[in-house]
Amino acid sequence: MRANINRWSFMFRSVVPLATLALVASFLPAGAATLAVVAPTSGPFASLGAQIFAGAEKLAAEKKLTAVRIPESCEPGSGDKVAAAIVAAKASAAVGFLCAESLETGAGSLESAGIPAISVSVRSKILFEDVAKEGWPIFSLAPHFDDEAEKLISVIAEGWQGAAFAIVDDGTLPARELTEAVRTGLDDKGMKPQFADTFRPGLDNQIALVRRLQKANATHVLFAGDRSDAAIIARDAAAENIPLTLLGGEALNAADQSVPLADGVLAVLPPEKPETAKPVIDALAKVGVIAEGYVLPAYAAATIAASAIETATRNGKPVASTLAGGQYDTVIGSFTFGKDAPHRNPYLLMAWKNGLFTPVDAMR
Repeated sequence: MRANINRWSFMFRSVVPLATLALVASFLPAGAATLAVVAPTSGPFASLGAQIFAGAEKLAAEKKLTAVRIPESCEPGSGDKVAAAIVAAKASAAVGFLCAESLETGAGSLESAGIPAISVSVRSKILFEDVAKEGWPIFSLAPHFDDEAEKLISVIAEGWQGAAFAIVDDGTLPARELTEAVRTGLDDKGMKPQFADTFRPGLDNQIALVRRLQKANATHVLFAGDRSDAAIIARDAAAENIPLTLLGGEALNAADQSVPLADGVLAVLPPEKPETAKPVIDALAKVGVIAEGYVLPAYAAATIAASAIETATRNGKPVASTLAGGQYDTVIGSFTFGKDAPHRNPYLLMAWKNGLFTPVDAMR
């Protein structure tokens, strides 16, 4: 199975105690509006699903909504089945949706039923082009599909002027797409890499690549690949006494493998836990939930859904159109939906130091 989710999602390793949240969500009055929570309940993504259930069900309990779990398989063509389950639950809104596959074939059914869907992670360019064309009530809290590349272009254009830089990738489709987008954007700004290469991932060492970079006189490297390979490149460059500034994207925000990531490696990442989230983090901790991974995004998605349901009920309007026209403050930031909604790129330049990615501006 190869689901359409982001590679960086696999950094989330904690498993939320599902029984705890199921108990919290069950203390609800009869007749409460129903919120469908769509997430994997089994398989390789079950731990991520547990995070989604944890965040969404905590908010549902606070807002006295009935949370109904809808299993998500992330299989191609599974959207119809997911949509049918949401409609059968008589949900006013649905949140979660780890995978694009869960929306691609069922969006029309959700539109017909007037049920908006809010994803915590989907950023498929093809899907959201269809959403714009068809008017489907599909929304996402994830960054736009091109935000990562645009931030990398900005960082390189502003900070690497005059530097001999290289672009390397591990040959996978996401990595190639990212480097191609960055290369095109830099070309428009008159910046070309000194060296470009596709390296073989998963090797015990990358000394050959490091020496090719040295031969090309590259001092700065845009890296598109997994964290484990980045760590090996940084280690081997240091061992060879070859100074390299290494910059990557979200794939670097993962767990260390056999080689730890060296301090000073740069990455563009969205902030994970805003300071304003502390009260919610503390409240989750009281019911045994660690606010990692998709817990806070799911809580935020449920916050938006609950607000839209309340406003629509009060005004006698459809939930989907109410949600599309609103602005919502959540635990992870403010969101505005609609065709003319302003967009803010959430990515920040961060540096790995003392076991954490820290915004570079905060280190100055």
